[in-house]
Amino acid sequence: MRIAQITYSTKPRGGVVHTLALSEALAARGHEVEVWTLGRGDDTAFFRPVDPAVRLRIVPFAAVDGEDVGERIERSIDVMAQAFSSDAEIVHAQDCISANAVIAAGRACVRTIHHLDAFTTPRLIECHDRAIHEPTARICVSRAVAAEVAELYGHAATVIANGVAAERFETAAGPRGAAARAAWQARLGRYVLALGGIEPRKGSIDLLEAFAQLCGTRPDLALVFGGGETLFDYRPYREEFERRAAELGVTPVVLGTLADDDVPPLVAGAAALGFVSTKEGFGLAAMEALAAGTPVVARDLPVLREVFGDAVTYAHDVSGIAAGLARVTAGRGAPDAERGRRLAHSYSWDAAAAAHEEFYRDLLGAKGGGRATDDLVDHR
Repeated sequence: MRIAQITYSTKPRGGVVHTLALSEALAARGHEVEVWTLGRGDDTAFFRPVDPAVRLRIVPFAAVDGEDVGERIERSIDVMAQAFSSDAEIVHAQDCISANAVIAAGRACVRTIHHLDAFTTPRLIECHDRAIHEPTARICVSRAVAAEVAELYGHAATVIANGVAAERFETAAGPRGAAARAAWQARLGRYVLALGGIEPRKGSIDLLEAFAQLCGTRPDLALVFGGGETLFDYRPYREEFERRAAELGVTPVVLGTLADDDVPPLVAGAAALGFVSTKEGFGLAAMEALAAGTPVVARDLPVLREVFGDAVTYAHDVSGIAAGLARVTAGRGAPDAERGRRLAHSYSWDAAAAAHEEFYRDLLGAKGGGRATDDLVDHR
Protein backbone atom coordinates (compact mmCIF):
# COMPACT_ATOMS: atom_id res chain seq x y z
CA MET A 1 0.00 0.00 0.00
CA ARG A 2 0.98 3.61 -0.52
CA ILE A 3 0.36 5.38 2.79
CA ALA A 4 0.72 9.05 3.73
CA GLN A 5 0.91 9.91 7.42
CA ILE A 6 0.36 13.58 8.28
CA THR A 7 1.47 15.37 11.43
CA TYR A 8 1.83 19.02 12.38
CA SER A 9 5.38 19.43 13.70
CA THR A 10 8.89 18.02 13.71
CA LYS A 11 9.14 18.37 17.50
CA PRO A 12 8.87 15.54 20.08
CA ARG A 13 5.19 15.73 20.98
CA GLY A 14 3.26 12.50 21.58
CA GLY A 15 1.42 12.53 18.26
CA VAL A 16 4.64 13.15 16.35
CA VAL A 17 6.41 10.31 18.17
CA HIS A 18 3.45 8.07 17.27
CA THR A 19 3.51 9.16 13.61
CA LEU A 20 7.19 8.36 13.12
CA ALA A 21 7.17 5.03 14.95
CA LEU A 22 4.03 3.84 13.15
CA SER A 23 5.39 4.94 9.77
CA GLU A 24 8.66 3.09 10.32
CA ALA A 25 6.83 -0.05 11.40
CA LEU A 26 4.55 0.10 8.35
CA ALA A 27 7.56 0.57 6.06
CA ALA A 28 9.22 -2.45 7.71
CA ARG A 29 6.13 -4.44 6.75
CA GLY A 30 6.72 -3.59 3.08
CA HIS A 31 4.51 -0.55 2.50
CA GLU A 32 5.45 2.69 0.75
CA VAL A 33 5.15 5.29 3.49
CA GLU A 34 5.62 9.04 3.41
CA VAL A 35 5.32 11.44 6.31
CA TRP A 36 4.15 15.00 5.73
CA THR A 37 4.75 17.68 8.33
CA LEU A 38 5.37 21.39 8.78
CA GLY A 39 8.96 22.54 9.30
CA ARG A 40 8.34 25.32 11.77
CA GLY A 41 10.88 28.13 11.81
CA ASP A 42 14.09 26.76 10.36
CA ASP A 43 13.31 23.08 10.96
CA THR A 44 14.30 20.86 8.05
CA ALA A 45 14.32 17.52 9.92
CA PHE A 46 12.50 15.70 12.71
CA PHE A 47 13.75 15.66 16.29
CA ARG A 48 15.35 12.26 15.67
CA PRO A 49 16.69 10.34 12.67
CA VAL A 50 13.98 8.54 10.70
CA ASP A 51 14.38 5.23 8.91
CA PRO A 52 15.30 6.10 5.29
CA ALA A 53 12.63 3.64 4.12
CA VAL A 54 10.14 6.38 5.11
CA ARG A 55 9.99 9.32 2.72
CA LEU A 56 9.83 12.68 4.49
CA ARG A 57 7.97 15.69 3.12
CA ILE A 58 8.73 18.66 5.36
CA VAL A 59 6.81 21.76 4.28
CA PRO A 60 8.51 25.08 5.20
CA PHE A 61 6.54 27.13 7.72
CA ALA A 62 8.14 30.46 8.57
CA ALA A 63 7.64 32.09 11.95
CA VAL A 64 5.50 35.23 12.05
CA ASP A 65 6.08 37.73 14.84
CA GLY A 66 3.02 38.66 16.87
CA GLU A 67 0.89 35.82 15.55
CA ASP A 68 -1.56 34.44 18.11
CA VAL A 69 -2.42 30.76 18.53
CA GLY A 70 -5.58 30.87 16.42
CA GLU A 71 -3.82 32.64 13.57
CA ARG A 72 -0.91 30.19 13.73
CA ILE A 73 -3.22 27.18 13.55
CA GLU A 74 -5.21 28.71 10.67
CA ARG A 75 -1.99 29.37 8.77
CA SER A 76 -0.72 25.87 9.57
CA ILE A 77 -3.84 24.42 7.95
CA ASP A 78 -3.57 26.70 4.91
CA VAL A 79 0.14 26.06 4.30
CA MET A 80 -0.19 22.29 4.54
CA ALA A 81 -3.36 22.30 2.40
CA GLN A 82 -1.59 24.21 -0.36
CA ALA A 83 1.46 21.94 -0.28
CA PHE A 84 -0.19 18.53 0.12
CA SER A 85 0.08 16.55 -3.12
CA SER A 86 0.28 12.89 -2.21
CA ASP A 87 -0.87 10.07 -4.49
CA ALA A 88 -1.20 7.68 -1.53
CA GLU A 89 -4.03 5.18 -1.39
CA ILE A 90 -4.41 5.85 2.33
CA VAL A 91 -4.10 9.33 3.81
CA HIS A 92 -3.90 9.26 7.62
CA ALA A 93 -4.01 12.45 9.70
CA GLN A 94 -2.69 12.19 13.25
CA ASP A 95 -4.13 15.43 14.67
CA CYS A 96 -6.83 18.01 14.03
CA ILE A 97 -4.53 20.46 12.19
CA SER A 98 -3.47 17.75 9.75
CA ALA A 99 -7.04 16.52 9.23
CA ASN A 100 -8.29 20.03 8.47
CA ALA A 101 -5.41 20.60 6.05
CA VAL A 102 -5.98 17.38 4.12
CA ILE A 103 -9.72 18.02 3.88
CA ALA A 104 -9.07 21.60 2.73
CA ALA A 105 -6.77 20.17 0.07
CA GLY A 106 -9.70 18.17 -1.30
CA ARG A 107 -8.61 14.79 0.06
CA ALA A 108 -10.42 12.78 2.67
CA CYS A 109 -8.53 10.96 5.35
CA VAL A 110 -8.39 8.51 8.18
CA ARG A 111 -7.99 10.34 11.52
CA THR A 112 -6.46 9.11 14.74
CA ILE A 113 -8.12 10.89 17.67
CA HIS A 114 -5.51 10.55 20.41
CA HIS A 115 -7.62 12.52 22.90
CA LEU A 116 -10.31 15.19 22.81
CA ASP A 117 -9.23 18.79 23.39
CA ALA A 118 -11.21 21.52 25.13
CA PHE A 119 -10.78 24.68 23.07
CA THR A 120 -12.66 27.85 24.02
CA THR A 121 -12.49 30.05 20.91
CA PRO A 122 -15.16 29.42 18.22
CA ARG A 123 -12.72 28.93 15.32
CA LEU A 124 -10.57 26.43 17.22
CA ILE A 125 -13.68 24.55 18.33
CA GLU A 126 -14.81 24.46 14.69
CA CYS A 127 -11.43 23.07 13.55
CA HIS A 128 -11.43 20.50 16.35
CA ASP A 129 -14.97 19.31 15.59
CA ARG A 130 -14.49 19.26 11.82
CA ALA A 131 -11.49 16.98 12.29
CA ILE A 132 -13.74 14.50 14.11
CA HIS A 133 -16.87 14.70 11.95
CA GLU A 134 -15.41 14.79 8.43
CA PRO A 135 -12.74 12.09 8.16
CA THR A 136 -13.61 8.93 6.31
CA ALA A 137 -12.80 6.74 9.31
CA ARG A 138 -11.59 7.17 12.87
CA ILE A 139 -9.07 5.40 15.08
CA CYS A 140 -8.58 5.86 18.82
CA VAL A 141 -5.69 4.47 20.86
CA SER A 142 -7.93 3.43 23.78
CA ARG A 143 -11.51 2.32 24.36
CA ALA A 144 -12.09 5.17 26.80
CA VAL A 145 -11.41 7.84 24.16
CA ALA A 146 -13.45 5.91 21.59
CA ALA A 147 -16.37 5.93 24.05
CA GLU A 148 -16.04 9.71 24.44
CA VAL A 149 -16.07 10.16 20.67
CA ALA A 150 -19.19 8.00 20.37
CA GLU A 151 -20.98 9.78 23.22
CA LEU A 152 -20.07 13.36 22.35
CA TYR A 153 -19.87 13.20 18.54
CA GLY A 154 -21.92 10.17 17.53
CA HIS A 155 -19.13 8.43 15.60
CA ALA A 156 -17.73 4.97 16.13
CA ALA A 157 -13.95 4.59 16.12
CA THR A 158 -11.75 1.54 15.75
CA VAL A 159 -9.43 1.05 18.73
CA ILE A 160 -5.78 0.35 17.91
CA ALA A 161 -3.41 0.68 20.84
CA ASN A 162 -0.12 2.54 20.69
CA GLY A 163 3.16 0.78 20.37
CA VAL A 164 5.99 1.33 22.85
CA ALA A 165 9.74 1.32 22.25
CA ALA A 166 10.10 -0.75 25.41
CA GLU A 167 13.56 -2.17 24.64
CA ARG A 168 15.04 1.31 24.36
CA PHE A 169 13.90 2.29 27.85
CA GLU A 170 14.70 -1.09 29.39
CA THR A 171 18.23 -0.84 27.99
CA ALA A 172 18.60 2.62 29.54
CA ALA A 173 17.82 1.05 32.93
CA GLY A 174 20.40 -1.72 32.52
CA PRO A 175 24.21 -1.92 32.55
CA ARG A 176 24.55 -0.33 29.09
CA GLY A 177 22.68 2.74 30.28
CA ALA A 178 24.51 3.12 33.60
CA ALA A 179 26.81 5.97 32.58
CA ALA A 180 24.03 8.08 31.07
CA ARG A 181 21.77 7.50 34.10
CA ALA A 182 24.58 8.41 36.44
CA ALA A 183 25.20 11.64 34.53
CA TRP A 184 21.58 12.72 35.05
CA GLN A 185 21.66 11.71 38.70
CA ALA A 186 24.91 13.60 39.27
CA ARG A 187 23.30 16.68 37.77
CA LEU A 188 19.86 16.41 39.38
CA GLY A 189 20.31 14.30 42.51
CA ARG A 190 17.34 12.10 43.33
CA TYR A 191 14.33 13.38 41.39
CA VAL A 192 10.67 13.09 40.55
CA LEU A 193 10.24 13.56 36.81
CA ALA A 194 7.40 14.98 34.72
CA LEU A 195 7.49 14.96 30.92
CA GLY A 196 5.61 17.17 28.48
CA GLY A 197 6.38 20.59 29.88
CA ILE A 198 4.37 22.89 32.12
CA GLU A 199 0.85 22.87 30.70
CA PRO A 200 -2.73 22.86 31.99
CA ARG A 201 -3.49 19.44 30.47
CA LYS A 202 -0.42 17.97 32.13
CA GLY A 203 -1.65 18.98 35.59
CA SER A 204 1.69 20.66 36.28
CA ILE A 205 0.46 22.88 39.12
CA ASP A 206 -1.18 19.91 40.85
CA LEU A 207 2.14 18.06 40.69
CA LEU A 208 3.92 21.11 42.07
CA GLU A 209 1.45 21.34 44.97
CA ALA A 210 1.86 17.63 45.68
CA PHE A 211 5.64 17.87 45.59
CA ALA A 212 5.53 20.75 48.08
CA GLN A 213 3.64 18.47 50.49
CA LEU A 214 6.27 15.80 49.91
CA CYS A 215 9.21 18.13 50.57
CA GLY A 216 8.55 18.20 54.31
CA THR A 217 9.38 14.53 54.66
CA ARG A 218 11.58 14.00 51.57
CA PRO A 219 13.93 17.01 51.28
CA ASP A 220 16.37 14.87 49.27
CA LEU A 221 14.12 14.93 46.20
CA ALA A 222 14.09 17.40 43.30
CA LEU A 223 11.17 18.06 40.96
CA VAL A 224 12.18 17.99 37.29
CA PHE A 225 10.16 18.92 34.19
CA GLY A 226 11.34 17.85 30.75
CA GLY A 227 10.02 18.54 27.26
CA GLY A 228 7.20 20.92 26.45
CA GLU A 229 7.49 22.03 22.82
CA THR A 230 4.01 23.23 21.83
CA LEU A 231 2.05 25.43 19.42
CA PHE A 232 0.00 26.90 22.23
CA ASP A 233 0.69 29.91 24.41
CA TYR A 234 0.74 28.69 27.99
CA ARG A 235 2.46 31.77 29.39
CA PRO A 236 -0.39 32.66 31.81
CA TYR A 237 -0.37 29.11 33.20
CA ARG A 238 3.43 29.13 33.38
CA GLU A 239 3.33 32.46 35.25
CA GLU A 240 0.82 31.00 37.73
CA PHE A 241 3.06 27.95 38.11
CA GLU A 242 6.08 30.14 38.86
CA ARG A 243 4.10 32.30 41.29
CA ARG A 244 2.85 29.25 43.15
CA ALA A 245 6.33 27.68 43.20
CA ALA A 246 7.71 30.82 44.85
CA GLU A 247 4.92 30.79 47.44
CA LEU A 248 5.58 27.14 48.23
CA GLY A 249 9.35 27.55 48.36
CA VAL A 250 9.87 24.92 45.63
CA THR A 251 12.45 25.45 42.88
CA PRO A 252 11.70 22.97 40.08
CA VAL A 253 14.34 22.13 37.50
CA VAL A 254 12.90 22.92 34.04
CA LEU A 255 14.95 21.19 31.35
CA GLY A 256 12.87 22.24 28.34
CA THR A 257 13.14 20.38 25.04
CA LEU A 258 15.36 17.31 25.29
CA ALA A 259 17.55 15.52 22.78
CA ASP A 260 15.91 12.22 21.90
CA ASP A 261 18.81 10.11 23.18
CA ASP A 262 18.69 11.91 26.54
CA VAL A 263 15.12 10.88 27.35
CA PRO A 264 15.51 7.13 28.16
CA PRO A 265 18.32 7.57 30.74
CA LEU A 266 16.52 10.58 32.24
CA VAL A 267 13.41 8.43 32.70
CA ALA A 268 15.38 5.41 33.92
CA GLY A 269 17.26 7.52 36.45
CA ALA A 270 14.16 9.02 38.08
CA ALA A 271 12.89 7.97 41.49
CA ALA A 272 9.36 8.25 40.07
CA LEU A 273 7.41 9.64 37.13
CA GLY A 274 4.60 12.02 38.03
CA PHE A 275 1.99 11.44 35.32
CA VAL A 276 -0.96 13.56 36.48
CA SER A 277 -2.48 14.74 33.19
CA THR A 278 -6.14 15.70 33.22
CA LYS A 279 -6.61 14.18 29.74
CA GLU A 280 -4.76 11.33 28.05
CA GLY A 281 -5.36 9.02 25.14
CA PHE A 282 -2.98 6.20 26.06
CA GLY A 283 -0.13 7.34 28.32
CA LEU A 284 2.97 6.66 26.23
CA ALA A 285 5.43 8.45 28.55
CA ALA A 286 4.16 6.45 31.53
CA MET A 287 4.43 3.19 29.60
CA GLU A 288 8.03 4.05 28.68
CA ALA A 289 8.74 4.67 32.38
CA LEU A 290 7.40 1.22 33.23
CA ALA A 291 9.70 -0.28 30.59
CA ALA A 292 12.58 1.40 32.42
CA GLY A 293 11.41 0.06 35.78
CA THR A 294 10.58 3.57 37.04
CA PRO A 295 7.47 3.69 39.27
CA VAL A 296 4.60 5.84 38.02
CA VAL A 297 2.10 7.89 40.02
CA ALA A 298 -0.82 8.63 37.69
CA ARG A 299 -4.04 10.56 37.91
CA ASP A 300 -6.97 8.20 38.26
CA LEU A 301 -8.53 8.48 34.80
CA PRO A 302 -10.68 5.81 33.09
CA VAL A 303 -8.30 5.66 30.13
CA LEU A 304 -5.30 5.01 32.39
CA ARG A 305 -7.19 2.35 34.35
CA GLU A 306 -7.95 0.69 31.01
CA VAL A 307 -4.38 0.80 29.69
CA PHE A 308 -2.32 0.33 32.87
CA GLY A 309 -4.50 -1.79 35.13
CA ASP A 310 -2.67 -2.24 38.43
CA ALA A 311 0.82 -1.46 37.07
CA VAL A 312 0.86 2.16 38.35
CA THR A 313 -0.09 3.99 41.56
CA TYR A 314 -3.27 6.06 41.13
CA ALA A 315 -4.24 9.34 42.78
CA HIS A 316 -7.42 11.42 42.60
CA ASP A 317 -6.13 14.76 43.91
CA VAL A 318 -3.11 16.70 45.14
CA SER A 319 -2.99 14.94 48.51
CA GLY A 320 -3.26 11.57 46.81
CA ILE A 321 -0.45 12.45 44.38
CA ALA A 322 1.75 13.49 47.30
CA ALA A 323 0.97 10.29 49.21
CA GLY A 324 1.62 8.14 46.15
CA LEU A 325 4.96 9.83 45.47
CA ALA A 326 5.94 9.45 49.12
CA ARG A 327 5.26 5.71 49.00
CA VAL A 328 6.96 4.86 45.73
CA THR A 329 10.05 7.03 46.29
CA ALA A 330 10.50 5.36 49.68
CA GLY A 331 10.23 1.93 48.05
CA ARG A 332 6.95 1.11 49.79
CA GLY A 333 3.88 -0.20 48.02
CA ALA A 334 4.89 0.47 44.41
CA PRO A 335 3.46 -2.03 41.92
CA ASP A 336 5.83 -4.79 40.87
CA ALA A 337 8.38 -3.38 38.40
CA GLU A 338 8.57 -6.61 36.41
CA ARG A 339 4.80 -6.52 35.87
CA GLY A 340 5.18 -3.02 34.45
CA ARG A 341 7.97 -4.10 32.13
CA ARG A 342 5.88 -7.00 30.82
CA LEU A 343 2.98 -4.65 30.20
CA ALA A 344 5.17 -2.20 28.27
CA HIS A 345 6.59 -5.03 26.15
CA SER A 346 3.06 -6.20 25.30
CA TYR A 347 2.57 -3.05 23.18
CA SER A 348 4.78 -3.26 20.10
CA TRP A 349 4.88 -0.93 17.11
CA ASP A 350 4.86 -3.93 14.78
CA ALA A 351 1.55 -5.07 16.33
CA ALA A 352 0.17 -1.55 15.97
CA ALA A 353 1.30 -1.45 12.34
CA ALA A 354 -0.28 -4.86 11.63
CA ALA A 355 -3.60 -3.64 13.04
CA HIS A 356 -3.41 -0.46 10.94
CA GLU A 357 -2.55 -2.55 7.89
CA GLU A 358 -5.70 -4.63 8.38
CA PHE A 359 -7.76 -1.48 8.96
CA TYR A 360 -6.45 0.13 5.76
CA ARG A 361 -7.10 -3.02 3.74
CA ASP A 362 -10.68 -3.10 4.98
CA LEU A 363 -11.10 0.47 3.76
CA LEU A 364 -9.57 -0.31 0.38
CA GLY A 365 -11.77 -3.37 0.08
CA ALA A 366 -14.84 -1.30 0.89
CA LYS A 367 -13.91 1.02 -1.98
CA GLY A 368 -13.31 -1.81 -4.44
CA GLY A 369 -9.53 -1.50 -4.31
CA GLY A 370 -9.42 2.20 -5.23
CA ARG A 371 -8.15 5.04 -3.12
CA ALA A 372 -9.96 4.45 0.16
CA THR A 373 -9.92 8.08 1.18
CA ASP A 374 -11.27 9.62 -2.00
CA ASP A 375 -14.81 9.81 -0.64
CA LEU A 376 -16.17 10.69 2.76
CA VAL A 377 -17.69 7.38 3.80
CA ASP A 378 -18.35 6.90 7.50
CA HIS A 379 -16.58 3.62 8.35
CA ARG A 380 -18.33 2.30 11.47
